[in-house]
Amino acid sequence: MLTLYYARDTISLATHIVLEEVGASYSMVRIDFGKTEQRSPEYLKINPKGRMPALITDRGILTETPAMLVYVAQAFGRPELVLMDDPFAFAQVQANNAYLCSSLHINHAHRMRGPRWVDAGDQAAIAAMQRHVPVSVGANYELIEHDMLKGPWVMGERYTICDAYLFTLAQWLETDGVDPKRIPKVMDHRRRMSERATVKKAIAQEFA
Repeated sequence: MLTLYYARDTISLATHIVLEEVGASYSMVRIDFGKTEQRSPEYLKINPKGRMPALITDRGILTETPAMLVYVAQAFGRPELVLMDDPFAFAQVQANNAYLCSSLHINHAHRMRGPRWVDAGDQAAIAAMQRHVPVSVGANYELIEHDMLKGPWVMGERYTICDAYLFTLAQWLETDGVDPKRIPKVMDHRRRMSERATVKKAIAQEFA
């Protein structure tokens, strides 16, 4: 059985949703960011990166959301969730998730994780990063709206792991200063995702 190490209101929700989508048997261990448990010696033995999430499998520990999403879909016999029947489409799934991971999520993190990039005492630099978040994250969502979200799902007619990933990040767009009126397709996608039983269950479990 798998074990998902997660923290509330973090990107770990994406993997959690896909675990529900595939009907996996899994357990969960909550890491409390308020107590900086992600930096505890116990957790660093599991994930030396000190980040969320981590997934314990029977073959070892996986980190990094794009890798975990693909693994869960394949391991539980759901290749259609990663479009494995089409090499080019699978590459597009990977490209979309790489963008969410390396661009959108990073820009979002500048709002509250400034000391990752500058000295914690450099308050001016941290404040400058925070002020820029609505611009950088807004540009990410403009690209997703007009070029990446094919509709009704990220990859078009076929629901994939990209949808759980985008939905999780889209939970934070208002607090990142993005005007929802600018991205109606993203907002419609978020609404429809929130209505899925698997999404409702994953969210309820994390906040139980």
